Amino acid sequence: MLDHDDRSRDLITRVFDGADEGLTRDDVLDNITLYWLTNTAVSSARLYWESKLAFFQPKGVELPMGVSAFPDEIYTAPESWARKAYPKLIHYKRLSKGGHFAAWEQPQVLAEELRGTFRPLR
Repeated sequence: MLDHDDRSRDLITRVFDGADEGLTRDDVLDNITLYWLTNTAVSSARLYWESKLAFFQPKGVELPMGVSAFPDEIYTAPESWARKAYPKLIHYKRLSKGGHFAAWEQPQVLAEELRGTFRPLR
C-alpha cells in the first residue's frame, strides 16, 4: 500500500510524522499485518495486473449509483464522466479530503456519503 501511488504513500506515512487526522499508526500496522498473515498482498494487486478492460471507458451501469469524488484519488471522476458511466446516477459530490483509501482515511465522510446517496431509495 505504501507504493500504490505517491499521494497514498504520503497519506499513510504522515502518521509517522505526528499527523492526527486520518490514519493512525495502529491502522497502518493492522492493515499490513492482515495482508501479511493472510498472504493476500499479491492476490489483492492481481486485479490491476490482469485487467484488460478499458479502465476509464464508461460502462453504462443501469443501477442507481452514487459517486463520491475524493480529491486525492489517483483519478477523480468528473461529473460528466460519471453521468455517462452511470445513467441512473442519483448522487455526485466532490469532497474536500480523502483519496484512494477513503474508507480507511475518512471513514466518517464515506459513511455519510453512502447514507446520503441511498437515503432516497429507502
